[in-house]
Amino acid sequence: MSGHSKWSTIKHKKGALDKKRGKIFTKLIKEITVAAKTGGADPEMNPRLRLAVQNAKGKNMPKDTIERAIKKVAGGDAADYLETTYEGYASNGVAVFVECTTDNLNRTVADVRAAFSKYGGSLGTNGSLEFIFDRKGVFAIPLTDSMDEDELTLELIDGGAEDVEFEDDFISVTCAMEDFGNMQTKLDELGLEAENAELERIPNTSVSLSDEAFEKVMKLIEALEDNDDVQKVYHNIEGTDAQMESL
Repeated sequence: MSGHSKWSTIKHKKGALDKKRGKIFTKLIKEITVAAKTGGADPEMNPRLRLAVQNAKGKNMPKDTIERAIKKVAGGDAADYLETTYEGYASNGVAVFVECTTDNLNRTVADVRAAFSKYGGSLGTNGSLEFIFDRKGVFAIPLTDSMDEDELTLELIDGGAEDVEFEDDFISVTCAMEDFGNMQTKLDELGLEAENAELERIPNTSVSLSDEAFEKVMKLIEALEDNDDVQKVYHNIEGTDAQMESL
């Protein structure tokens, strides 16, 4: 579940995905496969693959599983996947953006449309939510006691950070999409490795819901996330602390 870029949301997402290890591994392998097919099977020469491998390690995917996925691509045995997106509205005017990786577009669009219909939403046309979501780079970096927050913040801003937040055991860093590569380079210079780094869709407007409405919308989001063809689901719900805890 991805709403705003605050670490509380990232932390919730991480916790939720940890409970679905098999599904998240499937999604990570798809990303590794697509990355390797589009840019080559050498992580050192393919930034997208290097990032996919890094994120897989951050989710504790075994090294041999990662290597096996890359070797499948190199050997020509990997499945052919297409990347596609769907946009729509859940009940109460909540915007929902769905990113998919699939080997069967007809199946995927039918499943996504069925989920929206079942939970009171409606699938829209591509581009209909462009004014709601901005593409941003989001990095979750483990925080250590040796880090000087003020000094590190200045270094990250120098690398292109728009927002730096220190929460619990992690630093959440947000940057413009075009600064994503610069931020990766800056982290390398600082000797820091993000546990998770990705381009996310960050809402610039948000919707607050009653507990009942929140529960209904979350059923749609969870149904989408449970679909193996769905990689990520973004929304613009501004949930209360109690609502987030209920998940």
